[in-house]
Amino acid sequence: MPILIDDPAKRYARQLATPGWGADGQRRLSGSHVFIAGAGGLGSAASIYLAAAGVGRLTICDTDRVDLSNLNRQILYTPADIGHEKAPTAAARLRALNPGIEVVPITREITPTSACDLVRGAGLILDCLDNIETRFALNRCSIATGVPMVYAAVSEFTGHLSFLRPPATPCLECFAPRTPPPVEPAIPGCTAGVVGALEAMEAIKFLTGIGENLTGRLLVIEGAELRFDIVTIERDPTCSACGHLRR
Repeated sequence: MPILIDDPAKRYARQLATPGWGADGQRRLSGSHVFIAGAGGLGSAASIYLAAAGVGRLTICDTDRVDLSNLNRQILYTPADIGHEKAPTAAARLRALNPGIEVVPITREITPTSACDLVRGAGLILDCLDNIETRFALNRCSIATGVPMVYAAVSEFTGHLSFLRPPATPCLECFAPRTPPPVEPAIPGCTAGVVGALEAMEAIKFLTGIGENLTGRLLVIEGAELRFDIVTIERDPTCSACGHLRR
């Protein structure tokens, strides 16, 4: 007998069995709204797992179009998508994966003046970007609205991940370098896949209330040696973005 795609008990049975998840955790997921900034390598992996898990509303924001050079890591797309806008294409794929969720594509640029308008209504931000200035605009929006942000970055076989919620944690500008890399970083697809999946895990833990997020800690993944390190990060009291906040 075929499994109906609109049977949540069947679709989510394996995750519902996770200790602490159950029906209540699934209801929390289905009532959640996540803003995904970037539909590239990180955004592809993160959004696929959030859609599969049943997060009720995903907003996916990207202004780019699919290019042949994206296809080694941006697993939402196929050669037939080259030249098409990423956000609407990604949204269509995610809806096909899970018709029971809402996926909203946005093709507007994230800037210091637009960020909070774009994020409005979301309960969590996923930073799946590759541009430092855009990251900082999203960081300032997170501080202004109180919406926490999962930060991730990848280069070659290296990945960084943290859960940011100032003033309880540092903000991105407390520890991230302000100078962008001189060239586009090399990136194998597997690096983006691993770190993007971990972003989804951080999001799901926060949304269901299971486990502990990477607050005040930076996960550093050295994939070439398959080493995972945790670095403690602290707020900078002189930070121009979050230094004014009080615990």
